[in-house]
Amino acid sequence: MTFSKTLCVGPVRNGRGIIALKSFARGATICRIKGRIVNVKTVWRYWDIDRRRAENCFRFDADCYLDPEGEIGAFANHSCNPNARIVRTARGLYLRALKPIAAGREIIHDYSTLLGADDVWTMKCDCGERNCRRVVANVARLPAGVLRRYRKLDAIPRFILATLGI
Repeated sequence: MTFSKTLCVGPVRNGRGIIALKSFARGATICRIKGRIVNVKTVWRYWDIDRRRAENCFRFDADCYLDPEGEIGAFANHSCNPNARIVRTARGLYLRALKPIAAGREIIHDYSTLLGADDVWTMKCDCGERNCRRVVANVARLPAGVLRRYRKLDAIPRFILATLGI
């Protein structure tokens, strides 16, 4: 399933994911994460109807989420060793490369960077990385060294850092 000239959805280690069709330099914008902005109540309704859809929603600000249903963002996967980050601008959410990404590689980000200290959702991690934390949880539960590294890389949106009082 091709979404643009630079990205497609294809088979990856854990199902389907976003695959780079071209190389991306460190810092490059990979794509905008499109979708519908919904409130927390809507996400909880999704939870009762379609848990996977609820789990695919991106935290957009303190009270809203972005539902990427039908868009490439619905295929964004987690890794404890990400090659991309989520950036929030006035225009929306974007995936940006944390490091160079070669064509053919999966584009992965760390879900914890979009889970505020007030988020209760967790999942068992099966990213397969050497540094796997085994559980994906909110930003407050990141190991101190990981949190410091992500802050240096500007890999955690400001509205998520605000839930930590930072």
